Amino acid sequence: MASVNIPRLDLSKYIQGTDSEKKQFSDDIGKAFNDTGFVTITNHGLSKELINDLYEQVKAFFALSDETKLKYQKIELAGQRGYTAKGREKAKDAKTPDLKEFWQTGQYVEGDDVRRADYPDNLIVDEVPEFNTVTQEIYKRLETAGKHILKAISAYLDLPENYFEAKVHNGNSILRAIHYFPIENPEGLPADAVRAGAHEDINLITLLIGASADGLEVLTRNGEWFPIKAHGEDIVVNVGDMLQRLTNNKLKSTTHRVVNPPRELMKTSRFSVPFFLHPKANMDLTCLTSCIDAAHPKAYEDITAGEYLDERLREIGLKM
Repeated sequence: MASVNIPRLDLSKYIQGTDSEKKQFSDDIGKAFNDTGFVTITNHGLSKELINDLYEQVKAFFALSDETKLKYQKIELAGQRGYTAKGREKAKDAKTPDLKEFWQTGQYVEGDDVRRADYPDNLIVDEVPEFNTVTQEIYKRLETAGKHILKAISAYLDLPENYFEAKVHNGNSILRAIHYFPIENPEGLPADAVRAGAHEDINLITLLIGASADGLEVLTRNGEWFPIKAHGEDIVVNVGDMLQRLTNNKLKSTTHRVVNPPRELMKTSRFSVPFFLHPKANMDLTCLTSCIDAAHPKAYEDITAGEYLDERLREIGLKM
């Protein structure tokens, strides 16, 4: 098994630390994102009690009947709000849908710099009232943590610390609660059916609140799959394709997947809650000139975040 640089970093050292501690955090996260694209983060602003409450409410929602959950599926929104049923989403270029169902919560618009009409309304689950309040609280806290991480990334890239701030304020970020349902009949599934096929995230960065079971793996530069395990309440943070494009591949959007459990655990559920930090649709993802040189020629066509998101949603089957 290859060794992988996935450091465990303390976010409070960047938010409240000395200048040297802030620089060390920025250097460490930049090196990891330049290498594997993943870190684990502690002191991120979510208490153990809040995380436990989140998972209790997520389990309660997915325990509802399929008939009830389908009331909250809005296919015309391409999965961007509410419930997405089993068999709807697949990894890019995959033939078989992932073995999961999920719920997505979007931006709670503040102020008037984005018209509220730009985003669909979040759906309210009548049957599990606390699900609505805890997902909103988690959304806001992870958004705040993500903004601090982007400031550290900006420093690493020699950009102004607030380079991303206006671009992500009221951005198109998504909190996704995922249920990888029990696999009752593995023999009856296609050979390539997995909980989440190998993929890269679309957004700038992803903040993942642990998971209720193992299964997350990243693809190393040596072409080997390496399991990711978070400590306790740590969150896992990885680079998305938008940040990779912006930095002309300086920061890596690493391929990852969620594998099926061993046979003795096939009939158990796995729950996971990632936060996909997106900018506003009009953010220009043109490669930074500071990341382009003779050894690293410009690798991508110019595109906005909104155009890129639309393209990817079609590729993964959520948008027609």
